[in-house]
Amino acid sequence: MTAARPEDRSAVLVTVDELAADLRLTGVDPADGAPVLLDVRWALGRTDGQERYLAGHLPGAVYVDLETELAAPASPEAGRHPLPSGAQLQAAARRWGVRAGSRVVVYDAVGGTSAARAWWLLRYFGVTDVRLLDGGLDAWVARGLPLEVGEVVPEPGDVVVHPGHLPVLDADEAAELPGDGVLLDARAPERYRGEVEPVDPRAGHVPGALSAPTTGNLGQDGTFLPTAALRERFAALGVRAGDPRPVGVYCGSGVTASHEVLALAAVGVTAALYPGSWSQWSNDPSRPAATGPRP
Repeated sequence: MTAARPEDRSAVLVTVDELAADLRLTGVDPADGAPVLLDVRWALGRTDGQERYLAGHLPGAVYVDLETELAAPASPEAGRHPLPSGAQLQAAARRWGVRAGSRVVVYDAVGGTSAARAWWLLRYFGVTDVRLLDGGLDAWVARGLPLEVGEVVPEPGDVVVHPGHLPVLDADEAAELPGDGVLLDARAPERYRGEVEPVDPRAGHVPGALSAPTTGNLGQDGTFLPTAALRERFAALGVRAGDPRPVGVYCGSGVTASHEVLALAAVGVTAALYPGSWSQWSNDPSRPAATGPRP
C-alpha cells in the first residue's frame, strides 16, 4: 500500500484483501514496514470498547480510546468532542507506535464511523498515509481472517505532528457556508428534522444545512458504496468534484462527520469539518435552530 493522491479512493480506503496481503508480505511489525493498525472501538452510549478489543482484534492492532486520545475534554462552549491539542495527539500517536513515515490503517466495528475520527485527526495533523479499513472488523472476520486477543504494546513512535493539513470550520463559518457553498448534516434524519435529540440540549439543525446521513455512505454489508454510487449520492446534494463552491460537514460532535469527509475525499471532494458540530451549536442560545425536512 503506497501513498496515493487524495482524490483517489485508494488514498483513503483499504480493502480487507489488500490489508491481509500486505500483512502477509510484511508481517505485523511496523518496524518491518507493516502499517500501524489502530482499533477505534467506540459507539455513542457504549463504554466497552477496550473490553471488546481485548477479546479479539486484528493481529498487531493497538487500541485507541476515542474519548481521551481523539478529543479534548468536553464543554458546552467547545462541544462533546473538541479537537485535541497537537501535544495530546502527538503523545497518543507515539503511544500507538506511529513513526515518521509510518503507514497507518484504522478500523472499528461500526462501518468506520468512529475510526474515521482517527483517520481525520491524523491527516489533519500531517500524517499523510492513513487509510480506513473498508468494512472494518466485520469484513475481516467474514473473510475468515485471524484475530488476536489481549493488549498490544508497541515500541513508542517518534512522529512529530503539526495541525492544519485539512480544512475546518468554526460556528460562524458554518453559519455562513450555505450562502455560497454546501453544508451537510451527517446525523440521522430524525435528528436533523428535530424530532428527537438524545444527547444535545436542543433539537434541529443549522439553518441552510442539508441532511446527508453518514449511514448513506455505506451499503448493506457495511462497506462504502461503489465510487459511482457515492458520486451520485453527493451530486444529488449539489456536491461534485471540481465544483469551486466550498463544502462543509457537521454531525453531533465531529465524529461521524469525519466519515462523510472521508467519503467525499474518495470521490475527489475536499470538505471542511465543523469540529464543534451540533453539540457546540445547540449549547449557544444565540444560534438559531431549524426544524423539519427542509434546510
